[in-house]
Amino acid sequence: MTELNFIDEVAERAGVPRVTGLLITEGTLLALSDRISGGEAEDLADRVPAELRPYLVKVTEPAVPFSYEEFLQRVAEHAGVDRSTAERGVAAVLMVLRQTVGPKEFSDAMAQLPKDFDRLVASAST
Repeated sequence: MTELNFIDEVAERAGVPRVTGLLITEGTLLALSDRISGGEAEDLADRVPAELRPYLVKVTEPAVPFSYEEFLQRVAEHAGVDRSTAERGVAAVLMVLRQTVGPKEFSDAMAQLPKDFDRLVASAST
């Protein structure tokens, strides 16, 4: 999958313009890389389009614990969207990410997220 295909699919699933899909994708991958371990972030980065890999690079190894609400807030601020659009966008990114990296890598990374994420992760798995 190319970056263009990834972003287009996110935008379509989230019901947002392509530029917003790009910003939501960036924000989601940045927040995800902060929230999971460096090893898991690298595993995901190895499987996404090259243009998206920098968003999964960890600055620090340990995962930074923060809530579901903070995750959405980070994405919303990065993309300049409201909370509900961010939530819909994060779900879309997770769906496309799962398709791109495969179910095992996706499950390994998502296992590091708190239970609050279960609804979004479940929607990505269907």
